[in-house]
Amino acid sequence: MPHMHLLPFSLEMPDLFGFYVPPLLMWLMCALPPYALLLVGLRRIGFYRAVWHAALFNMALYVAILCALILTVGEAGA
Repeated sequence: MPHMHLLPFSLEMPDLFGFYVPPLLMWLMCALPPYALLLVGLRRIGFYRAVWHAALFNMALYVAILCALILTVGEAGA
């Protein structure tokens, strides 16, 4: 039976200066710059005046960026 990839990303543990880093931590770090840029942009245009719970919205925004990053970059690398 051929080996099938069910996940769009690799589960190998990358090595960073001799320390093994979980793949999710690498994805979390890669999602921070686009999140920070989007956060600054949304604050400048006054978007948060229409947001009921800013912390909840920020968390959902970060998770959405993280998922989009994993699905797009992960599929390109597979």
